[in-house]
Amino acid sequence: MTNNVELGESALYPEKYDASLLESIARNLSRDTLKLTSLPFDGVDIWTGYELSWLTVSGKPQVAIAEFEFLARSTHIVESKSFKYYLNSFNQTIFSDWSAVQKTLVEDLQKSSGAEVKVKLFTLDQFGVPTRLTGLCVDDLEISVDKYVPDKGLLEATAESVVNQQLFSHLLKSNCPVTGQPDWASVWIEYSGMKIIPESFLRYVISYRQHQDFHENCVERIFNDIAQQCSTQSLSVYARYTRRGGLDINPFRSDSKRELPFRRVARQ
Repeated sequence: MTNNVELGESALYPEKYDASLLESIARNLSRDTLKLTSLPFDGVDIWTGYELSWLTVSGKPQVAIAEFEFLARSTHIVESKSFKYYLNSFNQTIFSDWSAVQKTLVEDLQKSSGAEVKVKLFTLDQFGVPTRLTGLCVDDLEISVDKYVPDKGLLEATAESVVNQQLFSHLLKSNCPVTGQPDWASVWIEYSGMKIIPESFLRYVISYRQHQDFHENCVERIFNDIAQQCSTQSLSVYARYTRRGGLDINPFRSDSKRELPFRRVARQ
């Protein structure tokens, strides 16, 4: 995708709260390409907003970190740039208290996504510390790489044993389909079934390096490819992306009842 970028071009940020800034994208636009007759997973998309601010009735600014939880079964995702503009519309808007801000966010985001949305607001002192990922990190494995577009054929599993295992990599990179900008993430999987060859998982993760798609769609493709190629008995896939414009997006998909395994990681 080619984009014309004009350096120094000003962006018109809204002066007052405006819910109409939110733009939605139907999830089926991506899921139809996976040829899914039904969703093989459940899960959530966890967004973190690090730059939320508004005014009290006395005109004093407040700052908070917000965590948004969207259901994977919602009909739409919120386009991230529109989400940033929407959150910025709070900056010069007066709210009676923190609960009024939370209520407004919930109502607007539920309307935009088509399903229940949970919103938590944190003071800077309340927000949690980074998590150290559990399982086997595959990043230091010695491999040769020559493919930078997703290919599920890179994934290999051995029938010699059935295992319960966690694997993760900090080398996931994809590109925004709207702007072409890079999106960086740590991706973590937990599965049971035939043992996935760690080197093949690393090659597969790296193959997203020139792929253009939204965060949520990348994780659903990863889930689908691993489940099909490796015939897993159970599978969870979780990616924690670094922030752009004060927002990070963190999709979690699982075919079991597994709870969200962790929150923030080092680069967040």
